[in-house]
Amino acid sequence: MKLYYILVYVLIIIGVITACKTQKLSQDLLNVQRKYDRSQIVETITFGSCNKHNKPQPLWNAIVENDPNIWIWLGDNVYGDTEDMEVLKSKYITQKINTEYQKLYQSECDIIGTWDDHDYGVNDGGKEYPKKEESKQILFDFLDVPSSDPSRQRVGASTSYIYGPKDQQVKVVLLDARSFRDPLNKNALNHNIPNETGDILGEEQWTWLEAELKNSTAQIHIIGSGIQFLPEEHRFEKWANFPTARQRLLDLLKEHQVPSVIMLSGDRHIGEISKYKDAETNQAIYEVTSSGMTHSYKGNSSESNQYRQGNIVNDLNFGMIQIDWSNSTPQISLQLRSENNVIKEEVEAVF
Repeated sequence: MKLYYILVYVLIIIGVITACKTQKLSQDLLNVQRKYDRSQIVETITFGSCNKHNKPQPLWNAIVENDPNIWIWLGDNVYGDTEDMEVLKSKYITQKINTEYQKLYQSECDIIGTWDDHDYGVNDGGKEYPKKEESKQILFDFLDVPSSDPSRQRVGASTSYIYGPKDQQVKVVLLDARSFRDPLNKNALNHNIPNETGDILGEEQWTWLEAELKNSTAQIHIIGSGIQFLPEEHRFEKWANFPTARQRLLDLLKEHQVPSVIMLSGDRHIGEISKYKDAETNQAIYEVTSSGMTHSYKGNSSESNQYRQGNIVNDLNFGMIQIDWSNSTPQISLQLRSENNVIKEEVEAVF
């Protein structure tokens, strides 16, 4: 019996030591300042969303195999759903120390991102969420955004990045579709219906976004947000629930003649590639929705989307953009890939 108590005591001590080491590792990771040379040419960009921090994460090996220059988190990076910031922080720590994710984290890939509702803090949440500022700082800690970065002081979680040398530049603009978003309208079936006068970005973010687009000299522009930009038919969250805001964004892109626009989104637990053409200019805008890194909506195979190119991907998936700069006009491949790094859908972007 005495030996039993000694063994129990030893196990408790080991557990305490292990917990302390884990806590120190977690805190060290939250304080990391990762370095990345954003002046180098970007050829491979990967991205994804809807990642439950406490579920198996089988996609990271395939993502790392592609040796990406950039990884973009598109929201629901963890499932927080809380107003308790210690709980939210602990979930981000769980994700950050995940063994499979660490394979990417320890590589030379730049890791950037934005949020959607579950990591923001509340399902389908908008500007009414009371912990948005505290949640943003925890998100930025997870993404290793430097404390001196201007985005830390700006209201909302929007960020922008320039990659590559002159004449081979990619600009990434990541929007915050939560902090300023007006309430959703619902019908009797609790389906989302248009809020004709509602907004998504808020005037401060609109002003910031216009400056980012107007002053850009990049050849390729990637604009990301948690919810889908182009699709109009489905009943879930999307920019089309706020048609005035959606049209304002399209008008902004046209007014400033922003070249080679690729929108990225998540949220839907499916993957799909969409293409929109402006009726006046005939200019194309593409969107790649990549969603379902740990869980996907396998029953969704026939949902309408007038802009879809190819088919819905309802397996676990991540998105990838490959850029070939060898010609005067860069060749851009938009892809959705599965757990085994198999290309499920691919579109060659022609603007």
